[in-house]
Amino acid sequence: MKLSFRPVARAAAMTSGLRRRLLVMLIAPLILLAVLNAWFDYRSAGNVATQQDQRLLALVPLVADSVIGEGEPPLVLLAPAVEEFLKEGGGFTAFALVDADGKLLFGQPWLGGLPPSGAEPELHSEEHGGATWRIVRQRQPTVLGDTGIVVADGADPRQQWLRSVVFKVLLPNLVLIAAAAFAVGWAVERALKPLLELKDAVERRSPRDLSAIDESASPAEVRPLVDSLNRLFGLVNAQAEGQQRFVADAAHQLRTPLAGLQAQVEAWAQQAGAQDTLELPADQVYKLRSATRRTSQLANQLLALSRADARGMHSQPVQAVDLKALCEDILQQHLDAATARHIDLGLDAEPAEAMGHAWLLRELLSNLVDNAVKYGHERGAVTIRCGVRTGVPFLEVEDDGPGVATPELPRILERFYRVQGTQGEGNGLGLAIAEEIARAHHSHLQLQPGAGGRGLRVTLPLPA
Repeated sequence: MKLSFRPVARAAAMTSGLRRRLLVMLIAPLILLAVLNAWFDYRSAGNVATQQDQRLLALVPLVADSVIGEGEPPLVLLAPAVEEFLKEGGGFTAFALVDADGKLLFGQPWLGGLPPSGAEPELHSEEHGGATWRIVRQRQPTVLGDTGIVVADGADPRQQWLRSVVFKVLLPNLVLIAAAAFAVGWAVERALKPLLELKDAVERRSPRDLSAIDESASPAEVRPLVDSLNRLFGLVNAQAEGQQRFVADAAHQLRTPLAGLQAQVEAWAQQAGAQDTLELPADQVYKLRSATRRTSQLANQLLALSRADARGMHSQPVQAVDLKALCEDILQQHLDAATARHIDLGLDAEPAEAMGHAWLLRELLSNLVDNAVKYGHERGAVTIRCGVRTGVPFLEVEDDGPGVATPELPRILERFYRVQGTQGEGNGLGLAIAEEIARAHHSHLQLQPGAGGRGLRVTLPLPA
């Protein structure tokens, strides 16, 4: 029985989701604070701009009083407040005097223009020389008569506010957001490290490894989940072991009566071949013998399958196995069957050792050779190989029989599956048992076409 675990994409998505949520939860308040800060700065800039307008309006009558004589240009003696205003501006303050027709009498030429038609002051902003100027224009009585007074300040708080938003609000908050994203990523990775290690431990497990997970290695918040998984593993393992014991017990109990039945049927078949004195016709006796053989083989294979279950092999120690000697023994075991079908059963063995269970590897190789001899072409060839390739020991059986179509290659390792049109006796368990034994050795059978695209080559890489 298998338990399948989804790929780690779920854990990665979980980590990504936590990071995203934490980023939103941290960055949203930062953005809100930035907006509030900008709003307060704007209010502050508006207050400063109002104070600036009031200061400019207060300077207009002082500039008018500074005109003390007629002439071209008129005689002007600046009041102390006006002189201080011009000095503080650092080149970004100016004033001008114009007559009723807008002709410049004194001051900066670019401030010339018609004065307001009424006595009320006019306030506006104007771009000049790369700066935004706040300008007030008003008619004032002077020694020159009704004169237009113009006072301008280039330190516009509204322009300074835009610069302040960039350098005091946006940039610091962008740096803070970037630092928060880095900190959240680091914190989430550190906080989820035990959970990700647990995920990796579960993912690295064989689907047949149902041993309990160590709860002490998990965070306290995850231990209820680990406990639930362990209970699930225990239930599934108990169910699988019960099924395994049932199959093993049933197969074992069937072996003895089947062996006796097969011996009796074999004796009948020999008598039927020698003389026709039996009550049953000879062809029926032969059919009965074939069915008895298949049933006996099925019982033996079921027993071998239950013994080869990968879950039960983890606790059994491995040992060094001489692969060459193993191949020689299997060759002798199947030589008579190959000779009966006129099959050239050959051996291409080089000295090699692998760590494993000798009796299981013997069962695996016997199944592979039995399949090759049984289903290969009569008068064909079967080769048993062993050795070391690229530092990896291997066992291999190759035949020149009909082979297996590429789409069916993965399916022939399934239990009780037989390729359609296959001749001869069989239960579809031989390769399934071999694959089970390969899993017990932390490996898998590799299926490929034989030499020249004919037949089938089955290779088992083994741990050195």
